[in-house]
Amino acid sequence: MSETNRRITLASRPEGEPTAANFGLDEQPIPEPGDGQILCRTIYLSLDPYMRGRMSDAKSYADPVNVGDPMCGGTVCQVVKSNHEKFRGGDIVLAYTGWQDYAVTNVEGVMKLNPEQAPISTALGILGMPGMTAYTGLMNIGKPKDGETVVVAAASGPVGGLVGQIAKIKGCRAVGIAGGPDKCAHVVDNLGFDACLDHRGDDLAGALAEACPDGIDVYFENVGGAVADAVYPRLNPFARVPVCGLIAQYNATDLPPGPNKLPLLMRDVLTKRLAIRGFIVTDFLDQWPQAAGEIAGWLREGRVKYLEDVVQGLENAPAAFMGLLQGKNFGKLVVQVGHDPTG
Repeated sequence: MSETNRRITLASRPEGEPTAANFGLDEQPIPEPGDGQILCRTIYLSLDPYMRGRMSDAKSYADPVNVGDPMCGGTVCQVVKSNHEKFRGGDIVLAYTGWQDYAVTNVEGVMKLNPEQAPISTALGILGMPGMTAYTGLMNIGKPKDGETVVVAAASGPVGGLVGQIAKIKGCRAVGIAGGPDKCAHVVDNLGFDACLDHRGDDLAGALAEACPDGIDVYFENVGGAVADAVYPRLNPFARVPVCGLIAQYNATDLPPGPNKLPLLMRDVLTKRLAIRGFIVTDFLDQWPQAAGEIAGWLREGRVKYLEDVVQGLENAPAAFMGLLQGKNFGKLVVQVGHDPTG
């Protein structure tokens, strides 16, 4: 065990796109657990788009990270010391201890993992929050029906990739949208989508019309911006739109230029009877056991697949996170912070 605890902190709140100056790196003594607490050593850290919102002090569904505090994030850890009867040294756990080597935490929300069931990093991806997001958002809001067309933004990512695979299991036509030919090829060849369109191409709207000749019944929104502009005119009457993320807009400091398209959208909401609903994965917390069980079963059966983008070293987390906001990751982005004893 090292003698100090490295922490990546929020040094300042970004204006627009985050830069390296918004992050700090410090070292502190490794904390000691108190009564009912455990000391965890981070093995894997999850990097996710929602973290950009936590860097801002704008009012949102969750409190922001305080300047000077470690960045927040889900982690897979090994218990080093335990002052709680339910945990022992050596246990592998899922926690929310943030961007640091070590952390003391109360056991509320900490979950033991069984390394024999699946690679422990999957608890941050397909068997973790992204997987639950894909399942609960699609099933509760998208409500896919056999024969329908489901379009998924950010289809090569951990949420979008699973959304399309679940749509296929439910008998739908799955069309992805991703950035670049390599990601699109992965979505079709490895994840089994019927088609995938490159949003960096010249005519996304035309490509959508060709790929979705019968219109779009479900649009799983992860991106917003120009992608949404191309999708919305293709929505069928009674289409459902789960709004999971708007990554194209997270760094915006002002409204986008151009005409106000809200009146056109609201007209379609009325005349097509569209159902557009934003959600946070914890809205469906009671469904997580069911979702996790189904996804794990599909994974064992080979009906769903996943891809991880693993970055080595805590010190590289800021650059990896900034790349995530620019679409540079390929699959679920995790940072390997420390030794994986199960690997």
